[in-house]
Amino acid sequence: MNSFLDYFTNSSAITIFVLLLLSGYFITTFWIFFDRFYILNTRIVSEGKSLKALYTGQSKNVQHTSLLYTYLTRVNIPNKAILEAASSDAIRVSTKGLTWLSIIASTSPFIGLFGTVIGILETFTKLGGQSSASLSVVAPAISEALIATAAGIAVATFAYTFHLILKRKAYELSSLLSSQSEVILSQINEA
Repeated sequence: MNSFLDYFTNSSAITIFVLLLLSGYFITTFWIFFDRFYILNTRIVSEGKSLKALYTGQSKNVQHTSLLYTYLTRVNIPNKAILEAASSDAIRVSTKGLTWLSIIASTSPFIGLFGTVIGILETFTKLGGQSSASLSVVAPAISEALIATAAGIAVATFAYTFHLILKRKAYELSSLLSSQSEVILSQINEA
């Protein structure tokens, strides 16, 4: 704990800013992931039940909990255009935040690298004023500077992983909505 405090007291404002920014990215990444994961899972379960009821013949229409239901109640005869609009709207709303995960995944390593470069510059500036600079003096200072790069890579890893998981969940939801639309349209064509 003491070395942790020493690190912050010896760091520049830029290094502290970089680490605070990466901390904000980290919190945002987890916030988006848990929020969207819950929403997508809930909708996937709901749409799965609705599709199963359509496939098994238990229902001629989507269930009340389906995202397509409100759109279908607004038209007399369901058509491809309204079903595609409903599906697109549901996916758009369900995947809010994925762009932020992508931005965080792509920018956090660069922010971390910037923090490291600033840390190394500070180290060389401090060492320039000393009469001797052996490896035992330089190595700890450089390793402290690399903390920002490590933090940036860690944040990027989580953001990228979560982005891919949510993208897959969005695909599952899209597939379920598309399948329901096809079943509904096939029922209309049979009538």
